[in-house]
Amino acid sequence: MTDKELYESLSYERKNVYLKLTDKERSEMTELCDSYRVFLDRGKTERECVNESVKMAEAAGFIDMDKTDSLKPGDKVYKVNRNKNIFMAVIGTEDIRKGVNIAGAHIDSPRLDLKQNPLYESMDMALLKTHYYGGIKKYQWPTLPLAIHGVIYDKDGNKKEIVIGEDENDPVFVITDLLPHLAQDQMSKKMSEGIEGENLNILIGGAPVEAEDIKEKVKFSILKMLNARYGITENSFISAEIEVVPAQKAKNVGLDESFVGAYGHDDRVCAYTTLRGIIDIEAPKRTAVAILVDKEETGSAGNTGARSAFMMMAITELIEKVNGTCSLTDLNKTITASACISSDVSAAADPNYPSVLEANNATYAGYGVAIMKYTGARGKAGTSDANAEFVYEIGKLMDDDGVIWQTGELGKVDQGGGGTIAQYVADLNMDVIDCGVPVLSMHAPFEVVAKSDVYMTYRAYKAFYKR
Repeated sequence: MTDKELYESLSYERKNVYLKLTDKERSEMTELCDSYRVFLDRGKTERECVNESVKMAEAAGFIDMDKTDSLKPGDKVYKVNRNKNIFMAVIGTEDIRKGVNIAGAHIDSPRLDLKQNPLYESMDMALLKTHYYGGIKKYQWPTLPLAIHGVIYDKDGNKKEIVIGEDENDPVFVITDLLPHLAQDQMSKKMSEGIEGENLNILIGGAPVEAEDIKEKVKFSILKMLNARYGITENSFISAEIEVVPAQKAKNVGLDESFVGAYGHDDRVCAYTTLRGIIDIEAPKRTAVAILVDKEETGSAGNTGARSAFMMMAITELIEKVNGTCSLTDLNKTITASACISSDVSAAADPNYPSVLEANNATYAGYGVAIMKYTGARGKAGTSDANAEFVYEIGKLMDDDGVIWQTGELGKVDQGGGGTIAQYVADLNMDVIDCGVPVLSMHAPFEVVAKSDVYMTYRAYKAFYKR
């Protein structure tokens, strides 16, 4: 063996996925990412993602778990929680009490939510007040074409689903900004203060109605339109769940179309590859589970977040329908023997901002799925920090299945950081590790991922399900 060969065998070196792909793999990658772009365009909210997931699941032979009393190896089921979570399972041939393989992703993304009393008029313009959701850079949201998605109830209690701004014939909405000629004071502020949260107001109209004794004629015009189209009143906003998101479609990025740009890659890119992973597996040994959750961007709390009891309740029901009964001991044995991939994104190294990352331990776009032993901030706050045994096992699984992967962490130790659902899964006494796609411009209205990383992440989840 030459020194070069010895060095290569002893050292860790990242591999650019494109240099390793066969023609067949390139074709599979293109199909996957084309389908993913469609999923992104149809699923810009949690509810829409769940709806699309149900369609995909049913087309692949999954049935509603509530509609069956017993399950056997090979059966495929799903369960929906409050239209914002979905649990999916493929029953394996092995005793379920020996553990299940779980991949969990979140389907919420940073955005703007309408406040409970949002509509007001100023200077003959009607606007909507917002409250931002999750970690955003506020200055990125003004002057973008925006769409409105959500549900709202009319005065008779009928639920109305609203999507305005996505069809090419729809109007869009916008948050205005100062012209540079008059922005001297604004431009002298810190970036975090240049746009205030209370100024993220959506322009929704400007044509007053001819109405006597009505002071706010533009607001009245908008209320009349909303009532005519949806049967709602201003009070309807109190119970409504309305999200404001970028109106643009998912696009290929780059002259070579090697990237996908879109709103919501964090974390719908891992949600979609998780879905495809569990849909495409056949006859697993261990029962395979996928769960898509809500509210990760605000701490995973609430009855649709990863910290809720939904997953444990669904697994309990799964054991009952497989074995006929489920004791607390059965549940505890199953959970302890189970393993989970926290299917979430990482920060891709950006050549424009190299100083925030430590080069040896950064993740890079185009170098495969990122496996991260820990997330958290600074002194590993908010991390599950996977055990050495599990990290080794996952790495070997990837190698054995020909998955190109890399390792890394979110940024320099003192720079900051972030967490995932992994810590809450680990709280259940389960092995868990973060594994997902590196993202450029994370949390921006238009994020970017490498197609090759999307493909390898899908391959990684499939390999895990064969564990």
